[in-house]
Amino acid sequence: MTRCATVAIVGRPNSGKSTLLNAILEMHLSIVTAKPQTTRRRILGIDTTEDTQLIFLDTPGMLKPRYKLQRSMMGFVDEALDESDIICVVVDAKKAIERGTVLDPMWSQELTKRKRPTVLVLNKMDAVGIRKEALPLMEEARLSGLFTKAIAISAKENKWVDELLKMLRELAPEAPFAFDADIASDQTDRFFVSEFIRESVFKQFSEEVPYATEVMITEFKENEEGKWYISADVIVERENQKAIIIGAKGAALKKIGTTARATIEEYLGHPVYLELYVKVRHDWRNDRAQLASMGY
Repeated sequence: MTRCATVAIVGRPNSGKSTLLNAILEMHLSIVTAKPQTTRRRILGIDTTEDTQLIFLDTPGMLKPRYKLQRSMMGFVDEALDESDIICVVVDAKKAIERGTVLDPMWSQELTKRKRPTVLVLNKMDAVGIRKEALPLMEEARLSGLFTKAIAISAKENKWVDELLKMLRELAPEAPFAFDADIASDQTDRFFVSEFIRESVFKQFSEEVPYATEVMITEFKENEEGKWYISADVIVERENQKAIIIGAKGAALKKIGTTARATIEEYLGHPVYLELYVKVRHDWRNDRAQLASMGY
């Protein structure tokens, strides 16, 4: 008999949720940067063994929304929680140790509302050093009644991730596989290409520019011979942001393209010609119609 479970990965921004998904799948599927709120949509990744399939839903960091885009992002979190068979709450272990508690009102209420097997994942143990320092937090989690199990890991260094996977497979209910065993995600190549371009923007710029940026693929042509052709619009909110993204004599935009192309080619396993255009859509993060056109 096979087992199959949908696992929602939730937590505060920058707790390492996307790094964890990539470590589990052993591939660059979900974009990762040092900045919080990098993930905007639900990212689905599939781990399949001979008898167990885990369908992971990487979600945006949980926060109090300040504009309509963030409200849509929190909607993706709610959907993932509702669809899940198991919930993984990822917590930055170092910050939790500094606070003296692992409990967080941002997600505690959500766990109480949903009766699911729930695993506390104390992440970033590489920044803590001694694993036993997490023991008081794991005991607090046990006494809270919110968690079925708890584990301390380092997703960045891929330490104890196998132990987490074993734990999740044991919690998975008996069920047929939902996806073919040889696929890693249900999302399209166009989606991941747009995410890799956005990741390049996040890595190159600071302050508000990355958060005001969205990427839309306008053309994706798989040529039988030679490079594949990809064209994308890099969308910002204001003219001054457009100038920053382009840079002097186009240098900044060229760097975005160079960095993104390397990741895209590694993911696709094929050389590409990437063409980027910068366009302004005023206040798109607070415009319901524009957000809908972008899939939010």
